[in-house]
Amino acid sequence: MLRLQRTVVIGKRAYHDLVTLPGNKPVVSYGPPGYSGVSGHRVTVFGCTGFLGRYLVSKLGKMGTQVIVPYREEDEARFLKPMGDLGQIVRMEWDIRDEKSIVECLRHSDTVYSLVGRDYETKNFDFRSVNTVGPERIAKLAAECGVSQFIHVSHLDASKDSPSKFYQAKAEGEELVKAAFPTATIVRPGPMFGYEDKLLTNMAVWPIWWKLNHGQTKIRPVHVFDIAQALVNILTHPQYSKTLNLPGPSTLSYEYLLDLVTSVTLQPPSRAPVLPKAVANLLVKLSQNVWWPSLSPDEVTRRYLDDVDVPGDWDAVGIQPSEIEPHAITYLRRYRSAENFVRPTVFPARPTAVVSDDY
Repeated sequence: MLRLQRTVVIGKRAYHDLVTLPGNKPVVSYGPPGYSGVSGHRVTVFGCTGFLGRYLVSKLGKMGTQVIVPYREEDEARFLKPMGDLGQIVRMEWDIRDEKSIVECLRHSDTVYSLVGRDYETKNFDFRSVNTVGPERIAKLAAECGVSQFIHVSHLDASKDSPSKFYQAKAEGEELVKAAFPTATIVRPGPMFGYEDKLLTNMAVWPIWWKLNHGQTKIRPVHVFDIAQALVNILTHPQYSKTLNLPGPSTLSYEYLLDLVTSVTLQPPSRAPVLPKAVANLLVKLSQNVWWPSLSPDEVTRRYLDDVDVPGDWDAVGIQPSEIEPHAITYLRRYRSAENFVRPTVFPARPTAVVSDDY
């Protein structure tokens, strides 16, 4: 939010430019509003190079926040540098298993975002080490260093009773984070779409894997921009010790989303067969022998699980979530042929049975 006094009389500060965080830490904003100003916050974003992290860093930098961006590979963090003014984006190398490097990344920050997570396993990291142990370690060290606010991003379907190991690890991670940092805010977004997503763009390339369960699995997709803005709003209007569910505004089936992708890209519908679950599991187990990330057995399990039906807490973060249709062309136009590139977009009819207004 732009402060009127800072806009009219640049260089002078008003009472509301001073915010006192828990532990009597002062946050003082000054300078012109926006990119070249100083919000007074110093924030660390673990998981900054991921799908959600890059948009969060961009929004934080745009409001004049100094952001520490821990990275594992230097090349993966270079694109974050221009997202803030000179000295506002600070890159630091870290390892999720090295407590000393974690402390160096967060010890000067008043707020820490934990976006660390992975929905597939590797030979070095299983689900629990990334989604449970890692966030707990960050929360514990943040508490020891006197960090005022800790915001942990989980998943809408996190549950210890879930048949998915990924969702189990997310749920256990929430519990351990709350135990290590009792005032932590837990954010549970639904499946996100946007640039570089694993939803719309993946459907355009590999529709066969989204036909599992005959496309009847229902999800609540949410725009990554909305989640990033919600996380920024929590910084300025803290929600201590709360769990915020942030699903998309509508419940949609994979079948409908595949129709949407076909309509927007103007490509013929996929003729790929519907694979039985046993066949799909066999194929993905064989694909685990390749060195690049491929569909995992746990992802096959998740393709049969509907998103939980819980009301969204969007009012708490001051956001009206976006529907998926108006944004689809932005991310799917590249899959059109040259002759169809500028043709008008026509959306398929929405099945009324899967529309929900609980947000």
